[in-house]
Amino acid sequence: MAVRRTLPLGLVVTSVALVSAMTSTAVAAAVPPPPPNPSDSELDTSRAAAKEKAGQVGRLTNQLAEAESQLMRLQAEVEAKLEDANKALVDLHAAEDAAAAARSDADAARRESAGADKAVGDARKQLDDFAAGSYKQGNTIGSLTAYLGAKSPKDLLDRAHLLNAVSGSELDALNTMERARTQKANADSRARAALNVANRRQTEAEDAKRVADQATAEAQRAQQDQLARSQQLLADRTSFERQLEAAQAEVGGLESQRERYQRWLAAKQREDEENARQAAAGRPTAAAPSAGRARTVIERALSQLGVEYAWGGGNSKGPTRGIRDGGVADSYGDFAKVGFDCSGLMIFAFAGVGVPLPHYSGYQATAGRQIPLSQMAPGDMLFWSTDGRIHHVALYIGDGQMVEAPYSGSVVRISPVRYGGIVAHATRVL
Repeated sequence: MAVRRTLPLGLVVTSVALVSAMTSTAVAAAVPPPPPNPSDSELDTSRAAAKEKAGQVGRLTNQLAEAESQLMRLQAEVEAKLEDANKALVDLHAAEDAAAAARSDADAARRESAGADKAVGDARKQLDDFAAGSYKQGNTIGSLTAYLGAKSPKDLLDRAHLLNAVSGSELDALNTMERARTQKANADSRARAALNVANRRQTEAEDAKRVADQATAEAQRAQQDQLARSQQLLADRTSFERQLEAAQAEVGGLESQRERYQRWLAAKQREDEENARQAAAGRPTAAAPSAGRARTVIERALSQLGVEYAWGGGNSKGPTRGIRDGGVADSYGDFAKVGFDCSGLMIFAFAGVGVPLPHYSGYQATAGRQIPLSQMAPGDMLFWSTDGRIHHVALYIGDGQMVEAPYSGSVVRISPVRYGGIVAHATRVL
């Protein structure tokens, strides 16, 4: 069973208020009642005491955002180096296969060339033996006896022609084999040249693999060096959250009521304006069903707060066991955890309204309409990239907040939107 962690009360209350404020005013029965709206005199008496704590809350929020940015940048760098190492490994395997094929061709060409040399040598010896035997007494063909035994001038000429024919055929065969030997020697030379090229490419691929492995190792060492710092930052975050909760509790009361009321009123005004604009354009108002679907998606995501991060985890039914990545996630034991990664959390959230998504943030970024960040609305997906490669996704829930499964060693949580490395548009599928 996944371990759930308790988030600060202030963040939970804020998320509930954000989701409640999304309900469209187009359907009166679905409109939540407004929160209490204290008078100005009541607020004035509480603001002086809350001012100092409010400033502290702002400073703590900025420190938290910076800590998270450092962790995410480090994670992105390691992932990019791992991809480079994977490419170098694929290139090395291809070069090794090419070199093996070239060695096989070169071996075959050398064997054929050596065989041709031997065949030419054997034929030359046979021709030499024949020529020598032609002058030995007692030989049947080509000897003096063969001429002396002729019964007539015509018989003598026939035997001379036979001697010449045998000698000519031997020479023709020898010439043919000499040409074959030359061709096979040329093939052997070409095969050796191809082998040299393949060996050179294999050496280059091995060098590239070493460089990529070294870069990956350096990135991983940097991550390990940062681990102590990251753990301290996470400890600071926990401390900051407790301080933030205490500050919000001190600010609380009438100030918190006024803030919640203002957020509710602003959301209601935006929805009223959108409904009026669509009505003026003669189009049916779509705010109510879109807001309802967005609320369902957000509530499903928020229902998983505190569930562990597991790389490769999560589907339409909930958290699942993570998978091995051969690197960073394995070092955190994600393959033994039950939880979500960033895109797995999106799959679960949008499954609540029947929208299927692929388990890859890069494909999720193109699963719907691209909306400028200035127009992002609750229920939109936000993305982050490094060197043009998308590597993280989160769900915008309104009021500058998002819910995400950030990285190995963390849990599903609510965070302020981070603008460092963010993609310039949100994706809207509702």
